Amino acid sequence: MAKRALITGVTGQDGSYLAELLLAEGYEVIGLVRRSSTLTIERISHIQDRLTLVSGDLVDEVSLINVLRDCRPSEVYNLAAQSFVQTSWTQPVLTGEVTALGVTRILDAIRIVDPEIRFYQASSSEMFGRVRTVPQDEHTPFYPRSPYGVAKVYGHWITVNYRESYNLHASSGILFNHESPRRGLEFVTRKVTHGAARIKAGLATELRLGNLDAQRDWGYAADYVRAMWAMLQRDTPDDFVIATGETHSVRELCEVAFRAVGLDYEDHVVVDPAFIRPAEVDLLVGDATKAHSVLGWKCEVDFYGLVEMMVAADLDALAR
Repeated sequence: MAKRALITGVTGQDGSYLAELLLAEGYEVIGLVRRSSTLTIERISHIQDRLTLVSGDLVDEVSLINVLRDCRPSEVYNLAAQSFVQTSWTQPVLTGEVTALGVTRILDAIRIVDPEIRFYQASSSEMFGRVRTVPQDEHTPFYPRSPYGVAKVYGHWITVNYRESYNLHASSGILFNHESPRRGLEFVTRKVTHGAARIKAGLATELRLGNLDAQRDWGYAADYVRAMWAMLQRDTPDDFVIATGETHSVRELCEVAFRAVGLDYEDHVVVDPAFIRPAEVDLLVGDATKAHSVLGWKCEVDFYGLVEMMVAADLDALAR
C-alpha cells in the first residue's frame, strides 16, 4: 500500500518541491490549503491532478483533527507559516498565531488522532538571529531578531517538547535560506534575479534594495526537501541543520545575477533605507556536518548555479 503524506504549505516553494519528491517516491500526497478568496496554486499546477487538496487551517485545531481523521497520513510535513520576515514586523500577532501556535495545534492533533504519525517541523536559521557562534550547528543558542524568528523558536521547542513528552516521532529541520525559481518575489534573492531580468528586458532601469552587506547561507530548495524526507525515514526522530556551509552577501548576489545578463549591478542597484529592517541579522552560515554523516545528505546545486538558474527562469518567464 502506498504511503500517505500530508503537507501543510503545499502551495509554497518548499511544499511544491516536496510534493514532487514524494510523488516520485510513490506516496499518496495530500495538501492542506486554507479556504481563501484566491487560491494561488501556480507552483503545483503541473502536479495538481496527482495531489489531493483538503481544506484546513493552522489557526483552527478542529480542522486539523478532522483532516488527520479523514486522510490518515503516516507522515505530516508542516511547511505552512507566515514566512516572510519583513511582514512579521507589520503582522507580529498573526505571525505568532500561525508560525508558533500553529505548530502546537498540529502536534496536538497528531497526539489525539494517531501518535504513530511521523512529523516534520520546518525550523529556520532565523532562530539564530544575532548569532552567538559562527558557523551555527544544532547546539548553537538561539537569539531571534524578528517576530518571525521568535515564532520559529517556539515552534522548534514545542516540537522537542511533544517528542519528549508524548514519544512522538517529531523532527525539526533547521533550514538555512533556500531559494529557487519558485521563490516569492518579496524575498531578496528572487527580487534580485527578477530585477536583473526586468532591467535586461528594458522593463526597468533600477532595483531598490536594503542592506547589501547582509550575509546568508543560500542553497537550492529542491536539495533541501530531500533532507526533510530523509529525517522521517529514520527510526529515531532528531533535529538537523541543513545548509551549504558557505556564505555570500546580498552584494555578491547582485554581482552574480547582473553578470548573468551581461550587466554591472553598480549601474542599477540603489540602496533604499525603506528596505532596512528594524533589527538585522548579520551573518548566518550553517554547519550541516550532522546531516551529512547521519542522513547522508548533501546539496548538489551551488550558489552560482542557483542564482544563474533563477535569472534564466525569470528571463524565460518575461519572454513568454
